[in-house]
Amino acid sequence: MRRAGEWPPLFAADMSVKNLQTIPFNRPHVSQNELDYLGEVLNGGLTSGDGPFTRRASGLLEEMTGAGKALLTTSCTHALEMAALLLDLRPGDEVIMPSFTFVSTANAFALRGAVPVFADCRPDTLNLDERLVEAAVTERTRAVVVVHYAGVACEMDGIGAVARRHGLAVIEDNAHGLGGSYRGRPLGSFGAMAAQSFHATKNVQCGEGGALLLNDPGLVARAEVIREKGTNRSQFFRGQVDKYRWVDIGSSYLPSDLLAAQLTAQLESFDVIQARRHAVWNAYHAGLADWAAANEVAQPVVPDGCAHPAHLYYLLLPDLGNRQALIAHLAERGVQAAFHYQPLHAAPAGRRYGRVAAPGCPVTEQVADRLVRLPLFADLDEEGTARVIDAVRSYEVG
Repeated sequence: MRRAGEWPPLFAADMSVKNLQTIPFNRPHVSQNELDYLGEVLNGGLTSGDGPFTRRASGLLEEMTGAGKALLTTSCTHALEMAALLLDLRPGDEVIMPSFTFVSTANAFALRGAVPVFADCRPDTLNLDERLVEAAVTERTRAVVVVHYAGVACEMDGIGAVARRHGLAVIEDNAHGLGGSYRGRPLGSFGAMAAQSFHATKNVQCGEGGALLLNDPGLVARAEVIREKGTNRSQFFRGQVDKYRWVDIGSSYLPSDLLAAQLTAQLESFDVIQARRHAVWNAYHAGLADWAAANEVAQPVVPDGCAHPAHLYYLLLPDLGNRQALIAHLAERGVQAAFHYQPLHAAPAGRRYGRVAAPGCPVTEQVADRLVRLPLFADLDEEGTARVIDAVRSYEVG
């Protein structure tokens, strides 16, 4: 048991930032059992998907999120594409989503011919502004996609009420949110479906990977078919049919059991990883509070009733010039920082395939110009965290 105030221990060795000249923006954590599990898969000879580790990782996800069924996928993007297929979207159908998100959120639905309807974000949490959702609904609207930015929950009570009034599906893009909660309920459990990411930048990762969480049991059978190239192969392996056939549209969304083995080890180390990430997040939040207040820089907001997973830590500078200057200032001091999403509604493909909900996305536009993300990963030690804080505090906002 560690003493109060002691920096949480690591599983991985020789990963300390103090041994690096530059503090990287991200460094994937290597958990305790990864190499052993990868060896098990290689020695067992079954490296394709739906092996023992696929089942183990899926079971861990179901325990963590309360999902009725978790299906591992090759990416969060592919999980979102499966969600679009399960909705039976047709050309011209509309899907409401934030403009402040990664391109995959929109691409998955545009690929089916649906129209992404971009709504603005809240100025505090940077999440989809629930007050704008109902006005964006038309007779063509089929779904609302929420993105829990930085793992801080959207206002799910309000969004859920609008969805129920209009008979809309709610899809959670929960790429940031594993381990977060809203009013005591895990993120990923609110929508009919939720997409998870296990990209190398996420809290738990397998390089490239994802999962589709299914909270509507009526979607499970078809989801298995879609993930297996449109065949009922999963039923065949369970002995439910005597042969498997092409029965629906689908694609190859199933990851190798090698990736599932790495992910299993990461999920088993989740508490250790989270303790380290929260230590960094909390140190940033406390160590930069007075500097931020004195320089009119906004820190992350976590509303009452929300528990976040310390996925990322950002600062909102007063303007674009200061944002760029801070990134350059940190780079000169050996600290890699990054900006984030650019508004989808203003992107070339956003204009071509989507439309903007009234009254536009002014908050998204100004936030995108002001945001800086600081290094945050499980192997960032106390000395490295202090270095980042000192480097930020030495910047003078102009």
